[in-house]
Amino acid sequence: MLRIDRTANGTTVFFRLSGRIGSEELAELEAQIKSETEKHIVLDLKDVVLIDLNAVESLDRFEMHRIELINAPVYIRAWIESERARLRMERDEIGPSNKESN
Repeated sequence: MLRIDRTANGTTVFFRLSGRIGSEELAELEAQIKSETEKHIVLDLKDVVLIDLNAVESLDRFEMHRIELINAPVYIRAWIESERARLRMERDEIGPSNKESN
């Protein structure tokens, strides 16, 4: 179960996430993020205790869209970085130079 606590400070919105982030909880989190138009969004992951691959991929995507992740447990940050590296390797293997040689 995921708990989402929202606080705002001018143009910045903070979401403090607690508990587990799984595929089922992502829809609620994404809806709350989308409802915050034209604001800087910060996700505080300090109290996240469990996460699945879909959530890791979503956090990576959020970060790529300038949503700030703070207080991420070491294992979550490492998993995000690992997924980024894996995707880069896959992209490089299928890159333009490899396509031309096929």
